[in-house]
Amino acid sequence: MHILEEAKERHTLSVVVDNEPGILARIAGLFTARGYNIESLTVADVTEDESVSRITIVTSGAPATIEQIIAQLDRLVPVHKVTDLTELGPHVERELALVKVAGTGDHRIEALRLADVYRARVVDATTASFVFEVTGGPDKIDTFVTLMREVGLVEVARTGVVAIARGREAV
Repeated sequence: MHILEEAKERHTLSVVVDNEPGILARIAGLFTARGYNIESLTVADVTEDESVSRITIVTSGAPATIEQIIAQLDRLVPVHKVTDLTELGPHVERELALVKVAGTGDHRIEALRLADVYRARVVDATTASFVFEVTGGPDKIDTFVTLMREVGLVEVARTGVVAIARGREAV
């Protein structure tokens, strides 16, 4: 007899914290200690005086696991607020990637054509390579990188997901 596992769901969490040394390590440690995976992690200060930071975490798990993650994050002292943007509803997610592609001739022309289709900007060019800047949802970035593999992908650097709820209210 097999026990059915709950389906894993991808969730984007917004965590507002005091901007103090060690908080990111504590949050990462919470995930590590319990065997949770962080798929994407971004952090930046969000107030004029740089006293508060917003951490965006993308993780996957069964609904009960996600609830447990949120509860444990909420208990950390420098955490002001944890919001599950996925559960909240409509939200905007974006990521930036720098994609280096090398090639000549037809491969170079195809790389430029694909970049145009995906609205990627050329931010550096040599006679043998390009660096493209592409922004969008994670799926768009994944697709662009996959296509560039066929025309000479050399290297990729990604920022990770940033997300914000839609509508007039702050969450």
